[in-house]
Amino acid sequence: MARIAGIDLPRNKRGPFALQYIYGIGRTKAYELLENAQVDINKKVNDWSDEDITNIRAVIADMKVEGQLRSEVQMDIKRLMDIACYRGLRHRKGLPVRGQNTQTNARTRKGKRKTVAGKKKAPKK
Repeated sequence: MARIAGIDLPRNKRGPFALQYIYGIGRTKAYELLENAQVDINKKVNDWSDEDITNIRAVIADMKVEGQLRSEVQMDIKRLMDIACYRGLRHRKGLPVRGQNTQTNARTRKGKRKTVAGKKKAPKK
């Protein structure tokens, strides 16, 4: 079992895909990591030796990943909200931040629909 940066990597996957389970490591970064650690890209995690795991840990130690990266992102969002810039206000209201349409769609950010009752018609005379 390879445990790197507090994450248990899946044993039956190849190195680059297993490393993507760590927050902050994407596809390109995973390939670069394995190249810098001099680990074969085609090896599965359960075939890694202790030396391979140590080399990968050493390379990842220089990067911001998992908790450290998550807290940095949250601090950036909090800063935007504190200075009350446009992006901060959108975060505060729970609306899309990057210019997407909100008249239709945007359900992921806005949440479940809140139906507003229609106006009652005046009785006819």
